[in-house]
Amino acid sequence: MERDTTDLIARARAGDHDAFRDLVQGHSHELQVHCYRILGSLQDAEDALQETLVSAWRSLGDFGRQSSLRTWLYKIATNRCLSMLRADRRRPRIAPALSEAALPEPSGAGDAPPWLEPYPDVLLDHLVDQRPGPEARYETTEAISLAFITALQLLPPRQRAALVLRDVLGYHAAEVAHMLDATQESVQSALKRARATVDNHLADSSDTGSSGTGHRRPARQSDTAAEHRLVARLTDALERADLDALIGLLVSDVRLSMPPAMLEYRGIEPARRFFAASTFRPGRTYRVVPTRANGQPAVALYLADPHASVHRAYALLVISTAGDRITTITGFTTNVMTRFGLPRTLPETD
Repeated sequence: MERDTTDLIARARAGDHDAFRDLVQGHSHELQVHCYRILGSLQDAEDALQETLVSAWRSLGDFGRQSSLRTWLYKIATNRCLSMLRADRRRPRIAPALSEAALPEPSGAGDAPPWLEPYPDVLLDHLVDQRPGPEARYETTEAISLAFITALQLLPPRQRAALVLRDVLGYHAAEVAHMLDATQESVQSALKRARATVDNHLADSSDTGSSGTGHRRPARQSDTAAEHRLVARLTDALERADLDALIGLLVSDVRLSMPPAMLEYRGIEPARRFFAASTFRPGRTYRVVPTRANGQPAVALYLADPHASVHRAYALLVISTAGDRITTITGFTTNVMTRFGLPRTLPETD
């Protein structure tokens, strides 16, 4: 393997594009996930990955093997993300007005930033960093959850990068300092502040028990039979427009948010008012397609078109669960649905 890598590097340095592709293709997907964690947007992550690969191609002659190829690529990707954040090349940070003006008063402003996007689980199937380093504080699956991604977006960019490199990927503090062109002391200071912010956010996002690493874990379930039953009940409630059945699936302090609008509804009664004023308006009927995002169950919602024999894409709902109840629902616009291989319309059923 080492001999093959050395040969590919030599050929790539000589201008062989195919050799370069073979050299980096095993790392490309995990680098995209890394950029997504830092940027919170799949579109931005794709842009950052492309810039990373271009930069790596151009600077391959500078790769001196002081670190592994993977670490070198992570350094480039991290710094491309930081450059994007400094340039503020993001989607608008002012939430657009909601199309449905009759929504009830929210409980408050939500934590989810306007640019937050879900990450399709199908892209996580072959994630390389399923085996993080020994310094990691978070499992790979929880480090892709929407609660964790949202918490990262609350951090200043360099704190965000330091925490992902150290606590998600498991790099030593000295390695993180090298990758960020910083001192080890500044990295440790950034980590201390970042961990406090993330731990507080995750504790607020979940009432499950604490872990042995000293921070609260976001409520998350694996793809189990219990989860399938819960999604089936949610699907049934939505397709029958049964508001009471839907409310019966929620925990008492359920949280609803809907990026890019920075609004949050928290608790049973605010949730009931929200769904009554939006999803379950008179005359609306839906079809539901289950999917998964960020290691969590999700459903694509399609609204019947009264003027055509089709259901049109309406929203993607990503849910967090605890036992047989839903703890959070994060709604996304139809813009994200094509990333999940979901169609814009569904034909009318018999």
